[in-house]
Amino acid sequence: MDNTKYGKYIVTQLKTPPFSPERIESYATWATRVLWMDKNNVDGAFQMNCSWYRHPNPAGSAETYAHTHEADEIIGFFSGDYRKPYELGAEIEFWLEDEMHIITTSAMIFVPGGMRHCPLILRKVDRPIFHFSVVNSGEYKYNKSQQ
Repeated sequence: MDNTKYGKYIVTQLKTPPFSPERIESYATWATRVLWMDKNNVDGAFQMNCSWYRHPNPAGSAETYAHTHEADEIIGFFSGDYRKPYELGAEIEFWLEDEMHIITTSAMIFVPGGMRHCPLILRKVDRPIFHFSVVNSGEYKYNKSQQ
């Protein structure tokens, strides 16, 4: 952030996540990434992503593929209306292993390391959803799974 002793720990601008330009461009058609943090932009940090989901995601987007991480992950979806904090205003299909879950309220999901998760399919988005994911590792690394 600035040249102070601890300013290096504050992120106020988006630093490009470690994805291909095509993936970043595709993501921008339905979501707005706000901030990204990992060990590559803050030494010692674990990985966190914050975004606004604005529209349903297209079939074939990276989020529609099942994958695993070695590290634990927490995934959150929150209403974009502070007056109705639990009314998501959306319908999300989210898979944990072979179980499909339909999420229609604000939610946080704990995904233990090694658990197959996704696809994450935004079936309906009536208003923006605030999304975050935190991987308890310095980098976002995943293994694409067969489903």
